[in-house]
Amino acid sequence: MKEPRGISGLGGALRKILGVVFALLIFYGVPFDWGAGGDWPSKIFGLCAFLAGIGGLIWVTWRHVLRYLEEPAATGGRVEGILLLLCVVAMFFALYYYRIAVRYPGQFDGIVTRTDALYYTIVTLGTVGFGDIHATGQAARIATMIQIVFDLVVIGTLLAIASSGITHRIQAAAERTTRGDEPPAADPGV
Repeated sequence: MKEPRGISGLGGALRKILGVVFALLIFYGVPFDWGAGGDWPSKIFGLCAFLAGIGGLIWVTWRHVLRYLEEPAATGGRVEGILLLLCVVAMFFALYYYRIAVRYPGQFDGIVTRTDALYYTIVTLGTVGFGDIHATGQAARIATMIQIVFDLVVIGTLLAIASSGITHRIQAAAERTTRGDEPPAADPGV
């Protein structure tokens, strides 16, 4: 059986960074206002960024799935997958918040730009709630409640994965000690 490897290597860090970069390319590049007029070069650039983000996110997800299939018991791989999911879902919440704020101006107090929407999403994810941007309409409040429930489920899942990984390591160490594979730890109080 293959020994699970950690996610602290360069590949794991690169996948995480690329996941965030690709999600931001999608977030800032998604074409919302494609009317007849306007600045076409920036629209084309935005569309290219959006498509690059979609392609890159698919690639990062595929790499993660392959890694998970190689080592399904690796705690780090499960955590990495949850964090990638969190990144993608936060981007979609931010896009929804921005879209609803632009289409229905009375839904949010303070969301004017995409960055405002991303800020609100991250502040809500972090359960900070500074109050500078807040939901005022019913649709915005419902979407925010859905995000809060999602965030709580993700945080609970991350805690469950971490605690099961710690428990597994403690049990494995105890089994090695009882089999005599490694000497018991010396009692520092003696």
